Amino acid sequence: MNIIKLNAISSTNTYLKALISVTAPKDFTVVVAESQTNGRGQMGTLWQAKTGKNLTVSVFKRFNNLKIEQQFYISMVVSVAIYKALKVFKIPKLYVKWPNDILSADQKICGILIENSVKGNNLESSIIGFGLNVNQKNFEDLPKASSMCLQKGVLFNKDVVLTEVLKQIQFYFEALENGNFATIKSEYESLLFRKDKASTFKTHDGITFSGIIKGVSENGMLNVWTEDNVIKTFSLKTISLLY
Repeated sequence: MNIIKLNAISSTNTYLKALISVTAPKDFTVVVAESQTNGRGQMGTLWQAKTGKNLTVSVFKRFNNLKIEQQFYISMVVSVAIYKALKVFKIPKLYVKWPNDILSADQKICGILIENSVKGNNLESSIIGFGLNVNQKNFEDLPKASSMCLQKGVLFNKDVVLTEVLKQIQFYFEALENGNFATIKSEYESLLFRKDKASTFKTHDGITFSGIIKGVSENGMLNVWTEDNVIKTFSLKTISLLY
């Protein structure tokens, strides 16, 4: 594993994309930055992190036989891997909030951004970016954000945390490459926030409704048992789960 450590950078994902444009990086090339000036989250949001307090990381992963319709398995792999790593450090009340936010005690401590490269009908590679809040104690205007430190009351060695996260990511990608799709999906679904509990959802046009999360489809659509006793599927752009 090749790990590139940087101080200030606009975005670790952007850095990796620039690197790919001029060379062919080794599988599992990792970029770690102490500070990001333009960190990105899902759907164009900004990822805020104080310098030196957290892990802002991107991982380059190459694929051989992963089809386009299986791309959500990358999200499932990374979500489960980070969950497992945080369990090692005894972070309490961990869940995966669909599609891939990691929560502790209903507060977000990790966000994931995956950017795929496609060739024909297959996925050629992915840049997997994640921001894990480790030792940050204050989050301005982010009432739902937290960190490992806030949840446990102790400071963590970031390098130790990173090593564990990368170990788990490698382990679960090996499982994916070995074709263990059903096991990965089952494990991911078992970690879903508010699974099998009555929850409130909001559609993209502002309509709220009640339902129960039952799982996800193969391509990452959320399966919700709605009030009219029908299981409906929703994509990320059409629905959000309210706390």
